[in-house]
Amino acid sequence: MIKNGLFLFYLFVSVSYAQVNVEKEKEAIKQTDIEFSNLSVKEGFHKAFLAYVAGDGVLLRPNSYPFEGRKAIEELYSKSSDSSYILTWKPLFADVSSSGDMGYTYGTWEFKTKTGDDKPSYGTYTTFWRKDKNGKWKFVLDTGNDGLGKEEN
Repeated sequence: MIKNGLFLFYLFVSVSYAQVNVEKEKEAIKQTDIEFSNLSVKEGFHKAFLAYVAGDGVLLRPNSYPFEGRKAIEELYSKSSDSSYILTWKPLFADVSSSGDMGYTYGTWEFKTKTGDDKPSYGTYTTFWRKDKNGKWKFVLDTGNDGLGKEEN
């Protein structure tokens, strides 16, 4: 009985102090952000945001109060169509907590019409992420601002 108790204690301590590979998680969260943008191109940004938002996620948008929770975000997107627009973004940086369950990305975005008739607009964004109970990254806060010109290399 004591052997079993010691084994369980050792197992508990080992799991409690398991190291999180922060660099691996940084890459995972960055890749999630890239997949999020790819889904935006493929199926529209409304579907992409609804696929990646946590149940308690929040959108901060200019000239608006926060949209708090998935239900509020669904309602926001039900009032307009994204079928004639393309929103893409590129994460430039990612960081993750030492526990590996929270993190953030930031980068640049581009918004344009599918016809290409209008001049695209550009901006920056920050997205805060949390792992859900299944280990998938979901955003808990997303915000952005416009005003960038096209990046010249």
